[in-house]
Amino acid sequence: MTNAISLETKPLSSTVATLKGSLTQAFDSKLSNESTIVVNPTPTYNSQPQRLADFDTLTSALEYAATGTTGYNFYDAKGNLRSTLPYRVLKQNARVSARRLLGLGLAIGDRIAIVADTTPEFIELFFACRYAGLIPFAMPLPVNLGSHAVYVQQLRGILEGSQANVALANADYINFLGEAAEGLQRLRWVGTPEQLEKLPAPDKTLQSNHPDETAYLQYTSGSTRTPRGVIITERAVMSNLQGIVRNGMGMHSGDRIASWLPFYHDMGLVGMLMTPLVTQVSVDYLATRDFAIRPLQWLRLISRNRCTVAFSQPFGLKLCTLRVRDSDLKDLDLSCWRVAGIGAEMIRPDTLRDFAEKFAPAGFNINAFLPCYGLAESTLAVTFSNTGHGFQSLRVDAAALIDKKIAVRLQADGRKYTEFVNCGRPLPGHTVKVADDAGQELPDLRVGSVLVHGTSIMTGYFNSPEETKNALQPGNWLDTGDLGFLFEGNLYITGRRTDVIIVNGRNIRAQDVEELAEQQPEVRSREASAFSITDANDIMTIVLVIECRLTSVADRQSLTSRLQRLVYMAFGVNCLVELVSPHTLPRTSSGKLSRFAARKGFIQRTDLTDQLSVESRDR
Repeated sequence: MTNAISLETKPLSSTVATLKGSLTQAFDSKLSNESTIVVNPTPTYNSQPQRLADFDTLTSALEYAATGTTGYNFYDAKGNLRSTLPYRVLKQNARVSARRLLGLGLAIGDRIAIVADTTPEFIELFFACRYAGLIPFAMPLPVNLGSHAVYVQQLRGILEGSQANVALANADYINFLGEAAEGLQRLRWVGTPEQLEKLPAPDKTLQSNHPDETAYLQYTSGSTRTPRGVIITERAVMSNLQGIVRNGMGMHSGDRIASWLPFYHDMGLVGMLMTPLVTQVSVDYLATRDFAIRPLQWLRLISRNRCTVAFSQPFGLKLCTLRVRDSDLKDLDLSCWRVAGIGAEMIRPDTLRDFAEKFAPAGFNINAFLPCYGLAESTLAVTFSNTGHGFQSLRVDAAALIDKKIAVRLQADGRKYTEFVNCGRPLPGHTVKVADDAGQELPDLRVGSVLVHGTSIMTGYFNSPEETKNALQPGNWLDTGDLGFLFEGNLYITGRRTDVIIVNGRNIRAQDVEELAEQQPEVRSREASAFSITDANDIMTIVLVIECRLTSVADRQSLTSRLQRLVYMAFGVNCLVELVSPHTLPRTSSGKLSRFAARKGFIQRTDLTDQLSVESRDR
């Protein structure tokens, strides 16, 4: 392996310090005519007629976008414009970098790992790979600064599973990558974008991409299992993008996008990086870490630049609701926001209502909400609700849902109910059905496995034939792993199949147990993880792991006992409660809690034979 860096790892304190570095400049000194930094963002209105994703490949989309004046814009934590990357500059820089990559002796179809920070360099490298006929994939950033060993292990697992030939990261993360890459013989080169720039760019002919070739790998977030590399072809991604921009969002020439979503997540990569490109609109980026510290800056970007489209996961909206002060609202004008997309995890109606109520004084229109459903295995999107209609929901009898797997619409007040958000209808070229455990299609309002068939479905998981066989059923139906039901052609998601806990014949949703815990004043949102374990006697038990800040033994025991009592009252089953330190629960690359990893960690640190005889475990 040829390395552009020393693989000697810096101390953690030094590595953490680099995370505070600023974003790099977009313009590259390799092009003398583009060496001046642009201080103004790219315009909203383009100089060329708009085309709505009617391209065969991503590079052909870039070739057209490069004839206009729009592009990508990058903002710092204070909301200041740090750099811009017009599509015309992206094309030039990507083609030069493509020749440098080919100069490393790479073959068509080789895989290139890129740690995906929110910088111009990531986008240039991604498209450089496509121009060179290489297969890029985005690798995640660390979820928190205290996860050095876990992060390095995650990177190494992806590098090994992908059989990567080259790996790149910017200066902030190159030491993590170097440590993860140590000893991997398949890797030809490891370095930074700046080090790649110093390599020669041989005069190699860049071949056009074909619709049936692999465009990229998308590594799943790993919320319920180990991350896997989803294989997405050019045909699949262009099909999905066309459905998204035409039927999903109804994009037009006056649109402008604002995003904090990470590029290593499918919603960030396909939805917020590729979508603006294939529609030639400008987009304003705020790094995910900066959004997490001060979500107000994302809203200010929307307000100041008159952005019309912005998507978020539900927890992002919740963060805005909690963190933004009422005094900040007078400086916001969100009336321009016509598409407030919401997806990527379970959508709770109260999250949307609370956000709408909070930001109504700033001009936010609740009808802007656009719930949708998708997953990386279908490139990104599967269903969209209707633009301009806000969100609709259905309240169903909780008992019938749990006991009979039937979504019985609530007919009378006073009964316990569960409310689900309407995620809309499938995109053109896609079909959704709900099936029982035997694979038989179910009628409306019957809960079962959600299966998807369509033009944007993956061809499989990279180097994982067994996983592919489990996911793609006969007829190329994708088993999403999600549970839900259909009603009047619309899809309602009720949870993950792996998150359904079956105890004594009762079906209990892990989300319901977690929500019950989060209603307690001592438990914050997204700090409870519920799952099931089975002991040597095949006895299944619910486990509830809580991140807890209480220090008093009496207070901790009070919380433990109360949670056990509430779970028993709500579901009629006993529960094992474990209190752990803050920031202990494992999370996916996109920030979601990983029940899969939480369960694995609990089993590793717990002797189940001894512990299941104890009502709770307090640590």
